[in-house]
Amino acid sequence: MKKTRVFSGTRPTGKLHLGNLLGALENYKKLQGQDAFFMIADLHALTTEYESKTTIAQNVMEVVIDYLASGLDPEKCTFFVQSEVQEHASLSLLLSMITPLGWLERNPTYKDQLQELKGKDLNTHGFLGYPVLQAADIMLYKGEKVPVGEDQLPHLELTREIIRRFFYLYKKNIFPEPEAVLTQVPKVPGLDGRKMSKSYNNCIYLADSREEVTKKIRGMMTDPARKTKEDKGHPEVCPVFFYHKLLNPERVEGVAHECRNALRGCVECKMEMATKLNEFLDPIRERRESWMKKKTEVRQILDQGAKRAREIASQTLRETMEAMGLVA
Repeated sequence: MKKTRVFSGTRPTGKLHLGNLLGALENYKKLQGQDAFFMIADLHALTTEYESKTTIAQNVMEVVIDYLASGLDPEKCTFFVQSEVQEHASLSLLLSMITPLGWLERNPTYKDQLQELKGKDLNTHGFLGYPVLQAADIMLYKGEKVPVGEDQLPHLELTREIIRRFFYLYKKNIFPEPEAVLTQVPKVPGLDGRKMSKSYNNCIYLADSREEVTKKIRGMMTDPARKTKEDKGHPEVCPVFFYHKLLNPERVEGVAHECRNALRGCVECKMEMATKLNEFLDPIRERRESWMKKKTEVRQILDQGAKRAREIASQTLRETMEAMGLVA
C-alpha cells in the first residue's frame, strides 16, 4: 500500500517543552511510519526572532535532539532544516504573488500573536506573510496529512485556499489539499494555568532535571478557590489535576475525591504529580543526554534529511514554475 505523505514542522525558538511533546511530538511518533517529513522551521523562527540571530542555529540543534529524545526515529522519517532547502523560499515567493492580502490580514492567529508578543516589533512583511511560507512548506512535499494543534487550523485552511486558487488560475492539479491530524491533547496548561508557551515563561522543558521539574511543580497554580487546606476544591479547573488525568490515571478518581472534600492540601497533590511527571520524563532525559554527546551524528541525520527533502522539493518547484509559465 502507498504510504501517506505526512508533513509538519517546529520553530526553533528554544528547547522543546511538555506542550510541544504532548501537543505535537506524540502525534509525530504515531505517524513516523508513513512517508513523514518533520522540519525544523528556522525561517519561520526569523518572523519573530529576527533580532536574535546568534541563537537560531543553536536552537535548531536543541530541537533535533529533543526530536530524537522523544522517540522519533530518523530511520522511519525525515528530519531536515528549512533554510537548507532553498525551494521553501522560492515557492513561498511564487505563492505570495497569488495570495490576496485580505486573506493574511484576517488570519486570527496573526492578531493573537501581535497581542501575545506585543513587546516585539512584528509589523513586518515576513510576519504578515508567514502563512504563505507555511503553505509553501506543506505544498513542496505535497503533504496529505499535517499533524497540528488547534491554533494552526486557520493556517491549514489558508493553505487549502491557496491550493484552490492555484488550480483556478493555472488549471494544474499539482497539490493535494492537506488534512489536519489533531492531537489528543490539544492544549497543555503551563505553570500559571495559561497555555504552555515560551513567551509566557510558564514551561516545563524536556531538558529540565528532576529537581527543576519538582521545583516548578511546587510553584504551579492550582484551584484559586483553595486558599487553605480546609477549603474544598474544584479539580476540573486545576492545571495540576490535568496532569494527574494524563499521567496518573489509576489515581484520578481518588485525587478528585480528596480535592473536592479537602482531604489533603495542594502541595501534597503537586508532589504526587511531580513524581509521576518525572517518571514519564526520565527516559527522554536519558536519551537526550546520550544524543548531546553525538552531535556529529545528529548533523549527519540532518544532512541526509536535507538531501532527500531537496530531491522532492526541486521537482515540485519545477512543476509549479511550469504551471505558472516560468519554464517553457
